[in-house]
Amino acid sequence: MGSAVAQCPHGITSHSTGNLGQKKLGYSSRCSKFPCQLDFARFGLLHQGSSAASSSDHSTEFGRRINAVPDMDDMFWDKVPTPLLDMVENPIHLKNLSVQELKELASEIRSELSCIMSEKPNSLKASLAVVELTIAIHHVFHAPVDKILWDVGEQTYAHKILTGRRALMRMMRQKNGLSSFTSRFESEYDSFGTGHGCNSVSAGLGMAIARDIKGKRDRVVTVISNATTLAGQVYEAMSNAGYLDSNMIVILNDSRRSLHPKIEQEPKTSITALSSTLIKIQSSKSFRKFREAAKIGRGMHELAAKFDEYARGMIGPQGSTLFEELGLYYIGPVDGHNLEDLICVLQQVSSLDSMGPVLIHVITEDNHQDAECNEKIEADNPQFLSAGYDDSVSSSVQTRTYSDCLVDSLLMEAEKHKDIVLVHAGMEMEPSFQVLQETFADRFFDVGMAEQHAVTFSAGLSRGGLRPFCIIPSTFLQRAYDQVVHDVDRQKIPVRFVITSAGLVGNSGPVYCGAFDVTFMSCLPNMIVMAPSDEDELVDMVATAAQIDDRPVCFRYPRGAIVRTDHFMHPGIPLEIGKGRVLVEGKEVALLGYGAMVQNCLKAQALLSRLGIEVTVADARFCKPLDTELLTLLCENHKFLITVEEGSIGGFASHVAQFIALNGHLDGTVKVMNIRNFHFW
Repeated sequence: MGSAVAQCPHGITSHSTGNLGQKKLGYSSRCSKFPCQLDFARFGLLHQGSSAASSSDHSTEFGRRINAVPDMDDMFWDKVPTPLLDMVENPIHLKNLSVQELKELASEIRSELSCIMSEKPNSLKASLAVVELTIAIHHVFHAPVDKILWDVGEQTYAHKILTGRRALMRMMRQKNGLSSFTSRFESEYDSFGTGHGCNSVSAGLGMAIARDIKGKRDRVVTVISNATTLAGQVYEAMSNAGYLDSNMIVILNDSRRSLHPKIEQEPKTSITALSSTLIKIQSSKSFRKFREAAKIGRGMHELAAKFDEYARGMIGPQGSTLFEELGLYYIGPVDGHNLEDLICVLQQVSSLDSMGPVLIHVITEDNHQDAECNEKIEADNPQFLSAGYDDSVSSSVQTRTYSDCLVDSLLMEAEKHKDIVLVHAGMEMEPSFQVLQETFADRFFDVGMAEQHAVTFSAGLSRGGLRPFCIIPSTFLQRAYDQVVHDVDRQKIPVRFVITSAGLVGNSGPVYCGAFDVTFMSCLPNMIVMAPSDEDELVDMVATAAQIDDRPVCFRYPRGAIVRTDHFMHPGIPLEIGKGRVLVEGKEVALLGYGAMVQNCLKAQALLSRLGIEVTVADARFCKPLDTELLTLLCENHKFLITVEEGSIGGFASHVAQFIALNGHLDGTVKVMNIRNFHFW
């Protein structure tokens, strides 16, 4: 047990001299200007069974989960002095800071994030881009009374630092640590949990309508990004918001990310002194009153509307009037790194009692840094250049993954079948798939977070005489299930679904966890559902899917490294549909694995063999259709049948149990058990 110095709010230095769980702390005061309250329960650092009362149900629940106290030397760090940030315990401490102090605070937050960047494998570019925007939002609005919603979790790291979670940032994506997304169970400042993006406008509109019905006056602010504007739900919500005309603020964080290379190559939207002045006028109360008053007379209203639209066309980027057509009052573009402009516009908008939905278009840069912070990042972390943080490891030291094998097998099949096309959907594209995009530029379509479109687009490609492979992570395929049912399976259109990141996904957490795909795909009447046990079967299943032309088919594979290390790729051999295989012959006990869990069965067999227990190991390969002959053989020749899978209830084991029950195998001596990785579903 050592001592550590904690930089606490209000200028108090805390020296830890005893057990943190017993809160034995000594104090040395640098500045006693403000009272200091060392409330470790606020950070959720409570042992299980602690009697400390929590301020809310959410923090209580979070406190129960954070029951392992981190090492104090890792918990607090002071590489660069952050005097202003040390004073900020929650957003209320931003209210009395001057604009200059807020600018200094932004620099300190970037320094703080750069320290986290040096230890975390995930990119922080999105959060670095919105530091000023986050500060401005919390400076103007009064969270948690005012509701602040974020579409994408990667933008919220500065938000987490400012809302009392700074001490736990280094525990992000760790067991009992912080989520990388906003979570209602983590903080009262997280009004709504972020999932796969594009949900904040819908949820925010619901909160705004609930506020109106209850007669309250709190503000609702939602922050969306370029990536989420690819999803249709955002426009559905905006259209409904325009119709309902309830007060809410939508902030579009435009970092100019696009799937279209020509858009990113165009000159960036410029923010000039003239446009900055016009934006302030545009967001002012007097201008809004004039605009509303102009509606009294028909001719005057039309003249004012034309003038307003012309002015927007002059200062706004192309397409800015789209939001007006949806019913949102458009303000922008605003420099997302100019705190004066951000605060001015947000204060003007927040002061309007009856405004309807407003969209503020904010221009940010992913790699925006002040000069001092740039020098620090390059000096302390030369592997993370200020020009951009690449979370991929050098290819020379990378372990070969299932995605690498998929790419190689698709390349081989595409040489045989010139009509193969590839559709990719999801938040980000794995580096492996960039090879496909470069090799088959005219046959590879990345649609981003438009999973619904990806599925129906693939169905259209199939009806046009092509062989589409639709590549979607398991958790994102959930968003397109209606299209899978009606646009593909019901019509028996041969679309080949490649379900990536299936099963557990490590520290990416429940948002990216692929637990349900076997369950919801295997219940469809026309779908073939299969899963490889290793990279060799993955190659064979790609060849199998390429041959199927009369119904849809899907196969899943996990995130992570392949089984073998020799990297040998054999040509794919199509499998017989609905046929599994026996890998090891044994007695009395049979382990029937599905997908990647077959490798766990083989490991268990090797351990039991050392104890003199010989068990059978079988690879099911197919969940639908099941290999009924293999199941019958296993039931008749063994006393115990244990299915092993990685998925939720209703998946592979449920299909096996139904077959065994309906065919009377339970009337014999066999006992059936199931082992799943997801015991909480």
